[in-house]
Parts: sequence; C-alpha cells; structure tokens
Amino acid sequence: MTGYVYMTASQIRGTIYIGVTNDLARRIPEHKAGEGSRFTGRYGVQRLVWYEEHFDMRDAIQREKSLKRWQRQWKIELIEKANPEWHELMRGLAW
Repeated sequence: MTGYVYMTASQIRGTIYIGVTNDLARRIPEHKAGEGSRFTGRYGVQRLVWYEEHFDMRDAIQREKSLKRWQRQWKIELIEKANPEWHELMRGLAW
C-alpha cells in the first residue's frame, strides 16, 4: 500500500506538523476542516508544504518517525529545498 509522509505549516517558517497517510487527497482537507488532529486544529497548521510518496506504507511510517526526531532547522531546510516559497502544494496537485 502506498503511503505519504507530509508536512503542513501554519505559515512560512511557522509551526510544522509531520504526518503519514495512505490518502493525501483525503487527509489534507481533513486538516483544513480541523478534523483528525487536535494539534493541526489548535495551531492552524493546514498548509501542505512538503510531501514524499513511499510505495510501502511501512517505509512511510519509518520516515515519519525519523523526521519527527529531526531538529527544526533540518525540517525547514528539507521543506525549502523542495518548496522555497512555502507554497500550498494541494492546489498544484491533480488527484
């Protein structure tokens, strides 16, 4: 089963949330609606700024766990390498 590791942010260099899902097209709208995660609702962490697809959900879960242990600056650098302007990526994805 395919899995996605993703990061959402409240704003550029704002609060960052890291999650994993098997359906990114479903999960991000849930975050935007304030569902599924108290953290994202409480801190307004709703802008998809980075994601990575894995062909095995177990790999995605391992990657999520690894990223959660990273220093904040490393997470920011990972986001900015792929998305320097911190654009909302959901708009550019065709599901």
